[in-house]
Amino acid sequence: MRTPENSADLIAAEDVLLFANAAITATGQREFRSGALDQQLSLDFLHTYVRVNYRRVYAACLALDINDHNAARIVLGLLETAGEAGAEERRTEGRLIAARLARLPPQRVYRLFGQVRRAGINNRRTRAIMRDWLAARPDLGHDAVKYRSGVKTAARHVHLRCPQGAEPLAEVGAFLFRPGKLPRYEHPLLDAWRRAHYEQGAVAELPFTVAEGFAARHGMKREVFLKRAAPRMTRLERLRTHAVAQRPDVDLAAMPLTRLALYVLALPFEQRAARRAELTGALRTAARRAAGKHAGSWGRVHAVLDDSFSSSGSGQKRRRPLAVALACHHLLEVLAAPGAYRGLWTSGRGDALLVRPWGPTPLGMRVLDALEPGPGGAAPDRLVIVSDGWDNAPAGLAGEVLRVWRARLDPGRRTAVVHVNPVYDADGFDVRRLAAGVPTAGIRDAEDLPALVEIARFAEGRTGAAELHAYLDRRVALFLGERDTEKGTENETEKGTMS
Repeated sequence: MRTPENSADLIAAEDVLLFANAAITATGQREFRSGALDQQLSLDFLHTYVRVNYRRVYAACLALDINDHNAARIVLGLLETAGEAGAEERRTEGRLIAARLARLPPQRVYRLFGQVRRAGINNRRTRAIMRDWLAARPDLGHDAVKYRSGVKTAARHVHLRCPQGAEPLAEVGAFLFRPGKLPRYEHPLLDAWRRAHYEQGAVAELPFTVAEGFAARHGMKREVFLKRAAPRMTRLERLRTHAVAQRPDVDLAAMPLTRLALYVLALPFEQRAARRAELTGALRTAARRAAGKHAGSWGRVHAVLDDSFSSSGSGQKRRRPLAVALACHHLLEVLAAPGAYRGLWTSGRGDALLVRPWGPTPLGMRVLDALEPGPGGAAPDRLVIVSDGWDNAPAGLAGEVLRVWRARLDPGRRTAVVHVNPVYDADGFDVRRLAAGVPTAGIRDAEDLPALVEIARFAEGRTGAAELHAYLDRRVALFLGERDTEKGTENETEKGTMS
């Protein structure tokens, strides 16, 4: 029988894991079974609850692979309630905030600075954090052109000194606050922006998102504009343009695995079939890169992958759950020992490249198939289930199968079972679980799967708050250590990570 102290520790550990799952998967956007408002209200409650009751853990979550939306919310919450923390806590929080801001995409940080200004957070520590981040930017002139309103808001809030003269910072100040006063700029992008108002040739020198507006103003044909702008596009911008989708000129294998899976699923079936060798090769290369040192170390791996209709996601997160499943399929193939992987889709399809959201979710039947011994009569070393957890054909069968398997057939836990769920359940304040005894973790990007399997073990109830806090402390130490050696990281593309 649990003592009150043990019960309190267990509740604390469950609360922390619940928040970690939410911070990994939830973005406040509409999901297949819940609207955006439900998601936002659920997240609002969780952030407030964990910040008030477990502030140290709340800050430590910045060191986990949570998604950018929740990382920005944690930073805003910590800055807004700095008076609730002690001096030592504020120092640690400041280091975590600085390290996390260095890893966030710049557009996300500028949006956060706008929220800070609207919230009226203007203490000395906040201004120092913002000023240090701006000072670490590799090219503030580039930012002034691409994120003009964001840079202007941040500069005003921290009272950034922009001296007169020909210094780079002086030019940025003139560009932001005194446009049209200088006849020309020494910074090439600032001057290209000036010339683009009347010179069509200068448009291609600008960042793609800025150049699009000038191209429309000059009436440039889309095909001509895309051809001229191609050298300055990021990989994502190239993939997002219709012309590139027809004639891809990017190295697909260099794309992040989950992002590449999203791209593949957006292609018509005919293109997928015609480009089978190229797309499959790119997915496998990206999976090998994501697996890294873990490649081939998981032994015999069987996977149940959800391609039911609910994996279509929503208008805001189109095909995201299915993309995570497709990316996990290729990653697990690399993580397993050579020739020891078996992937089972809920639809029964055998061609992973041509999967589509369709039909019900017979997880129970597929779990039964996955638990069958492989070649040589050996059970799998790991069973990984990638699903939103809505087992409905018949309902609840997967949980019952796993319960009986663990209690009667595998009490020694020879087969490690883990469920990773890419969809946040707003009503339950967590990702949906299949069974109480099955460790479940939220997932947003398949690349985080090895780390998620590690944190999912805390969900089995066999470890308490002490072990979980020790794990978080190790992650914080590693996170801050990397920050001290890297001195900041540039990332111009949108990310999605979590832990």
